[in-house]
Amino acid sequence: QVQLVESGGGLVQAGGSLRLSCAASGRTFSNYAMAWFRQAPGKEREFVATVRWSTGGTSYADSVKARFTISRDNAKSTVYLQMNSLKPDDTAVYYCAASPRGYMGSNRNWYDYWGQGTQVTVSS
Repeated sequence: QVQLVESGGGLVQAGGSLRLSCAASGRTFSNYAMAWFRQAPGKEREFVATVRWSTGGTSYADSVKARFTISRDNAKSTVYLQMNSLKPDDTAVYYCAASPRGYMGSNRNWYDYWGQGTQVTVSS
């Protein structure tokens, strides 16, 4: 059974940085794609970024390009989301997700496994 455990959320001032971590276990992830989504109160869960575990190839939502960086550490089976120049609009619960088919798109229905989420709050 795949388990995804997020950590690293918290409260930060606008312009600050946070790094989220997603520890993955229960499978060999070499064929997987991993992603971060976020959900603000009263809004739909939206795609943030994705990384292919085998190649490190990445894709980002336009709203976070040049501010956020997704990466993975194969040895630690961990995916990271480095978030810089944070804005109040980035406030949300951030979720880690895994696609066994290596899907790297923004459709959340193609991700089979989800973590429990970690809260990120950006104050103005």
